[in-house]
Amino acid sequence: MFLKIFTVTQINSYIKKMFNADAILNHVSVKGEISNFKLHYSGHMYFTLKDDGAKIKCVMFKNYCSNLKFMPEDGMSVIVSGNISLYERDGQYQIYVENMQPDGIGALYIAYEQLKKKLEAEGIFDRQHKKPIPKFPSKVGVVTSSTGAAVRDIINILSRRYPGIEILIVPVLVQGDGAAYEISEAIEELNKRNDIDVIIVGRGGGSIEELWAFNEEATARAIYESRIPVISAVGHETDFTIADFAADLRAPTPSAAAELCVPDKNDIIYKLNICLNSLFNIMLTYIDEKKSALNQCREMIKAFNPALFINQKRQYIDSLNSKLVSSIKYKIDLYNELIKKYCTNLNILSPLSIISRGYSITYTEELDVVDDIKKVKVGDNINILVKNGYLDCTINELKEGNVNGREKNK
Repeated sequence: MFLKIFTVTQINSYIKKMFNADAILNHVSVKGEISNFKLHYSGHMYFTLKDDGAKIKCVMFKNYCSNLKFMPEDGMSVIVSGNISLYERDGQYQIYVENMQPDGIGALYIAYEQLKKKLEAEGIFDRQHKKPIPKFPSKVGVVTSSTGAAVRDIINILSRRYPGIEILIVPVLVQGDGAAYEISEAIEELNKRNDIDVIIVGRGGGSIEELWAFNEEATARAIYESRIPVISAVGHETDFTIADFAADLRAPTPSAAAELCVPDKNDIIYKLNICLNSLFNIMLTYIDEKKSALNQCREMIKAFNPALFINQKRQYIDSLNSKLVSSIKYKIDLYNELIKKYCTNLNILSPLSIISRGYSITYTEELDVVDDIKKVKVGDNINILVKNGYLDCTINELKEGNVNGREKNK
């Protein structure tokens, strides 16, 4: 029997044709665990899919990789779909993967968690990067669909709460292919303007697939890099997207975003009235305090008035004068009494008083009082003073004796 001899290339080409002709191998879905995963710089993915009993090489080219919502990792359980063929150069068969889905967990969920973990590690969600929302914005940029209910709610609430505010609607796709690109482009365009104070980015509720544009990296990075504060408003209160974590403020709904964006005019009026009343009360209190201080100053001026001081001194002088008059009068009265007393005593002791009681005083011609018999002699003229005149007498005889009239023996 003659055996044809083939080259290696010929035999591998033959085997490849057998693979390609097999209907089952051209459309297979295989479940297994990823190992030896490599993302080539060309964008192709190379990995091995294995289970407890075997393993098979896999390759996923860049054009298919771009459709993946998540990044495959070693140890991840996945289901891949594609065809099995032979790589002729190495003589090795492998799965040419066209689609890949996580086994057990949704691809979008994994992609969500992976992107969240990645951006969180970069610090994009850090609170320190959050910009404050202006309290009284003049112009609001709204990035959303121009036909959805969300934009109508936002316009109505902004206009009702804060009349006169300017609203710039930037219509974009909010779901499907290209939505994330349009959203990020809209945010970047608004950041080129100088009249936007705050940006609202969002849409109404929907499935995770419909909200996916707000879970994409381009949207999250555009929000993070925006110099204008961004309020995210995606879906309902229970929907948390990557955009919510990257935004400066997360609102549970588009309506809530509008309420968080601007103050309510009624609240402003109410607070202004409170402030006005407080200011009025403060002014009244201030005026009352100043009036009281002014009255105190007036009282002090009155208390220290020189005229009052002078009057007080005058009154004091009058008081002293009265005391002086009283004292002088007292002294005068006292001395008058003394004088009267002395006069009485003088009268009692006065020779005239004695004379008036019947006594007399004898004088010589030289007016010496004769109080001793030896001052005179017989024949001298003497004058005797009595109460009603003088007696001109001549001494005829001298008889010496005592005051009781008894003669003294000579």
